[in-house]
Amino acid sequence: MMKWKPWLSGSAAALLVLTILAGCGTKPTEPSQGAGGASGGGNAAAPASTLAEIKKRGKLVAGVKFDTKLFGLKDPASGKVEGFDIDMAKAIAKKALGDETKVELKEVTSKTRIPMLQNGEIDIIIATMTINEERKQQVDFTDVYFKAGQSLLVKKGSPIQSIADLKKGMKVLAVKGSTSAVNVRAKAPEVTVLEFENYQDAFSALKAGQGDTLTTDNAILYGMVKQDPNYQVVGGTFTDEPYGMAIRKGDKEFVDFVNGALADMKKSGEYDKLYETWIGEKPAP
Repeated sequence: MMKWKPWLSGSAAALLVLTILAGCGTKPTEPSQGAGGASGGGNAAAPASTLAEIKKRGKLVAGVKFDTKLFGLKDPASGKVEGFDIDMAKAIAKKALGDETKVELKEVTSKTRIPMLQNGEIDIIIATMTINEERKQQVDFTDVYFKAGQSLLVKKGSPIQSIADLKKGMKVLAVKGSTSAVNVRAKAPEVTVLEFENYQDAFSALKAGQGDTLTTDNAILYGMVKQDPNYQVVGGTFTDEPYGMAIRKGDKEFVDFVNGALADMKKSGEYDKLYETWIGEKPAP
């Protein structure tokens, strides 16, 4: 049997190795796809700069409520959405683009707003959103733009006049994804809490007798009283609910920009004017 003998020179062997590697698709110098690349397991990548994206697009996309009187309520007849949060969105659009009409309003609920921000559907959440530690793990917040507190809404004549009146067997209505349901369970653990998709559904359920009281931030409840004066807000507030505008995690540039716009509004008196227009009184100092 003949013994095999090598027939390639050293340089030819090296060339063959390189050719094989090239055929396998190995590209040592090509950067891998990271957070800004096309791959990533299906997770939407946040833009490097939300502000730059807004200016490139020519509009601000704001996540707002469509069911919250005084803050963001859609008129079913005209299709127009109005409220304090809506005017805040317009003010930020004006600051960024020089025109308050360059804003797209996308409906969010307490349950959908953070996912919609994280997957890039919206640039900012302006939707009666309380700043808390759990949410800070998912989003970055601006400075507080509205101070609220949780209260109870009842039909006039109800024996419930404060959180202390909530007893076992009573049904409290709240909205999914809100801090209100968590807070009322902590304050009155014996009650049954029924959660609805949005505030209008919860208020309709209260009027239909499906619960004894509805709980959320007092500012939102005052909007419901304006819709139906047969109901009243009782018991003062039993929590502090500082509202912040939420921005994708890590986008300090846009947080600073929005905080600057908010500071300018307060300095010029524009903020106080909007507050009085929607809330009916001057903001607390």
